Amino acid sequence: MIPRYIADFDLQSLPRMKTDVAVVGAGIAGLYTALQTSEYADVVLISKKGLDDSNTRWAQGGIAAVTAKSDSPALHRQDTLIAGAGLCSYEAVEVLVHEGPERLKELIAYGTEFDRDEQGQYELTQEGAHSKRRILHANGDATGAEIVRALSKRVMEQPNIRVLEHHFAIDVVTQDGECVGVIVQKPEGDMFFLEAKATVLATGGAGQLYRYTTNPDIATADGIGIAYRAGARIKDVEFIQFHPTALYYPGAPRFLISEAVRGEGAILRNSNGDRFMDKYHPQKELAPRDIVARAIVSEMEQTKSSFVYLDITHEPEELIKRRFPTIYNFCLQYGLDMVTDWIPVAPACHYIMGGVQTDLNGETTTRRLFACGEASCTGVHGANRLASNSLSEAVVFGHRIAQRIKQLPELPDIRPVRAVSEYREARKFSTREQRVKLQKLMLRHVGVKRDEKGLLKALTELERMGRFYQYAAQDRETFEFLNLLNAAVLTTRAALLREESRGGHYRNDFPNKDDLLWRKHLIQTFADGVQEECGKNDVE
Repeated sequence: MIPRYIADFDLQSLPRMKTDVAVVGAGIAGLYTALQTSEYADVVLISKKGLDDSNTRWAQGGIAAVTAKSDSPALHRQDTLIAGAGLCSYEAVEVLVHEGPERLKELIAYGTEFDRDEQGQYELTQEGAHSKRRILHANGDATGAEIVRALSKRVMEQPNIRVLEHHFAIDVVTQDGECVGVIVQKPEGDMFFLEAKATVLATGGAGQLYRYTTNPDIATADGIGIAYRAGARIKDVEFIQFHPTALYYPGAPRFLISEAVRGEGAILRNSNGDRFMDKYHPQKELAPRDIVARAIVSEMEQTKSSFVYLDITHEPEELIKRRFPTIYNFCLQYGLDMVTDWIPVAPACHYIMGGVQTDLNGETTTRRLFACGEASCTGVHGANRLASNSLSEAVVFGHRIAQRIKQLPELPDIRPVRAVSEYREARKFSTREQRVKLQKLMLRHVGVKRDEKGLLKALTELERMGRFYQYAAQDRETFEFLNLLNAAVLTTRAALLREESRGGHYRNDFPNKDDLLWRKHLIQTFADGVQEECGKNDVE
């Protein structure tokens, strides 16, 4: 159903650009990796929109790293492993918790300004499933925007980083099992071949798989699609994190209400006004995200409501306005005052734990092809990501990717590649209409709670939509839709096969975690389909 390439091209006739390193994506993973590799190589950074358009820009809570004397890497490791529900790679988590503090210092050296207290010390907050206050934040609740500001500024100052804004990476070109470059579409629609010794997919997440998401409209699973078609292994994509508290209000988008709000004392109430999290977990509102999200859905079902309330009205007005200026002002636009009003919220797709499988140096199973950030699956998150570990993961493994690329030999001679399908139909379809159809299908059947009947129905419908791969795609929106369709099939297939509930994957028909049969990963490849793999390094 899914072709090797989603656009027709002839490498001999395409215009060609050459660089040492191609980085696809302009979030924290892409910007940071580009900066790190620019210390010894020429870099081309591809951003499908402007340099400030990324998932990172919307990150509110902060970045998790051990900086306080009362904290330790061992505690951070323990919290991460518990949240990951038995599927974290111990080695990857060790890398994260021990190397995170150094990478944080580099972010600061690049110009990121995190919030400080009156004594000039970095102000730390606590989020769900963390045992210590270890989250650094910026401008209250605008951490991602501050990081993007600092890194973008530094990127634009580097003479050996060339930034291509409003360009779209369609596919990577491979020969003999290794990546030799990227097919890129210019803003006006023409394509060219970017030859590169190494290619880094830092394309962000897959939030647009769902009708309701905290992600921007660029989060279309491009990295998963590109890597899968190139033969790389895709791992653990059934584990989708639904953020428990996205704004649910008529006329308003599903704006993220950061976990840090609960970290500062906010409580959840159902539509009857009753606090309920004590029925579901000892940590109450600070339980792991998957538990809080399912608890909210259960309360919504019991009260026949489409939302619950987030209540922080008992906290001082000064705290609310100082810590959460972005959230406070956004809610105020819709007549909601966090100081006096309960905020209506509901779960929305937020993060995908799985993605393109990498080793500890960020390299995929397709040589010279790397993945970083949310597009990757390093093994850090397991079945459920610990809050604020995502930004840490991006810089820790971005640094390792830069070190590994330095060791790569030069590219071999690139042979001619002609990818022209005789079966593509020269007809168009309504990309927007089909994208909405896909999103509704995923929301209804592959959401917070799943079962065999719904998953089978979703998979059947998605496979029918596979006919759109036969049509000649020419614009970015269509390529994005095809990447979403690719990821939707992989996610649904894995969710159907995993007959248990664990982390971000919950089956109504298999409600318990089954370590005997399912303490393993589902790997999917273009050539071999689905494989099961036991996690030798996975720990509770």
